[in-house]
Amino acid sequence: MPKSLHSRHNEIFLTLLRGLRKARRLRQADLADRLGRAQGLVSKVERGERRLDVIELRDWLSALDTDFIGFVTSLDAELQTHVTTDLRVIRRRGTPRAASRKRGCV
Repeated sequence: MPKSLHSRHNEIFLTLLRGLRKARRLRQADLADRLGRAQGLVSKVERGERRLDVIELRDWLSALDTDFIGFVTSLDAELQTHVTTDLRVIRRRGTPRAASRKRGCV
């Protein structure tokens, strides 16, 4: 099964996370302060370079004053509107397919 880091569904997830932060008028640095982490981590997560595990997501949402179950419910509803074929991995522009395989990507 291909990794979902660069899938359409992951893009939707990241858009929702970014949208929550912006809706609260927080800069990445502000969120990082609330999390007790570096701003670079927030940036990497929002760009899709770093994933959050479920515990980190819970902390992230708490720092954004957002209910975990409510967020997951909203995310699930949004993902349901996209067909399963959207799960395919999206290649980064300029990344040759052969080079991607060498790095362990699809």
